[in-house]
Amino acid sequence: MAKVLCVLYDDPTGGYPAGYARDDLPPIESYPDGQSAPTPQGTDFTPGHLLGSVSGELGLRAFLESRGHTLVVTSDKDGDASVFDRELPDADVVISQPFWPAYLTAERIAAARNLQLAITAGIGSDHVDLDAAIAHDVAVAEVTFSNSISVAEHVVMSILALVRNYLPSNRVAGEGGWNIADCVERSYDLEGMHVGTVAAGRIGLAVLRRLAPFDVRLHYTDRHRLPSDVEEELGLVFHESTAAMVPHCDVVTINAPLHPETEGLFDAELLSTMRRGAYLINTARARIADRDAVREALESGRLAGYAGDVWYPQPAPADHPWRTMPHHGMTPHISGSSLSAQARYAAGTREILECWLDGKPIRDEYLIVSGGALAGAGAHSYAVNETTV
Repeated sequence: MAKVLCVLYDDPTGGYPAGYARDDLPPIESYPDGQSAPTPQGTDFTPGHLLGSVSGELGLRAFLESRGHTLVVTSDKDGDASVFDRELPDADVVISQPFWPAYLTAERIAAARNLQLAITAGIGSDHVDLDAAIAHDVAVAEVTFSNSISVAEHVVMSILALVRNYLPSNRVAGEGGWNIADCVERSYDLEGMHVGTVAAGRIGLAVLRRLAPFDVRLHYTDRHRLPSDVEEELGLVFHESTAAMVPHCDVVTINAPLHPETEGLFDAELLSTMRRGAYLINTARARIADRDAVREALESGRLAGYAGDVWYPQPAPADHPWRTMPHHGMTPHISGSSLSAQARYAAGTREILECWLDGKPIRDEYLIVSGGALAGAGAHSYAVNETTV
């Protein structure tokens, strides 16, 4: 029988919800690229309920225990004395989320003598040392596309919030004020601006499609150029590199995975080439942008705003400079964990487990590492340190 170790974020401070704002979710059967939404053999949860926290358990307990397997769920993931480290050595499967990542380092993978499968409940598996997973023949899978549209919506919201100076204006209203000049002194229209995305995969392309009706000029850069009919449809300008694109943009949104080619990409040098007063949105991974360089760019006025919900480490310490830097729109890592998205990534996690437990192939779209090599979505999106493989 298998031991499944699941690391999820804490329940709400007021306790696990007894009720919800809405009674149901719109059904989503397939994604824009034609891929079907997760199709497990069954589910033991109510769509729209809080599944991603400890008490939600991704709806997995009844399923796993009915088959005789063991499920351990914890939010305690950091430090040698953590529940995660204590339970890891004999775990067969580890499930984690990008929003509350259990960092599967090379040391932890080496210590996990039974580990065969690491599942990301969501998308983005950079919290797993992919080189070590390859070396130890640990399969890595994620629920590709499950929350891509959720993140794309968050990107568009963040762009509008920064450009229109929404968050400070909301604070004025909440604090009883009415000084319109205070609200509009940093407020602009998005219309006519040049907006570029670093990567135009599932999330990046969804952002471009949602921004097109705003009558903006759209730019992108990606390792894989989009088909010419998509470029023509959306009026896209392709750039060979991020460095070539950002000087042309008023808004830049980062939608690339974290790997050796993107880590530290937005450093002080690259930020210095952006238009004065540009906005930077990062819902990808924090380490794609240099922490202190972003803060300094905001303080100097090079950037007019920075928004996103990705930090390093996660959770971020209370004194993290991104909490107090000027003109930011930061949130905890929530963009891909709406209740709508949770229903999909919980179902996808169960689908992956069903396949693995029954000895059936896991969807190619879900695979990041398989058979000691990058596979599926991982081969398309990630790079590894070839010298260690």
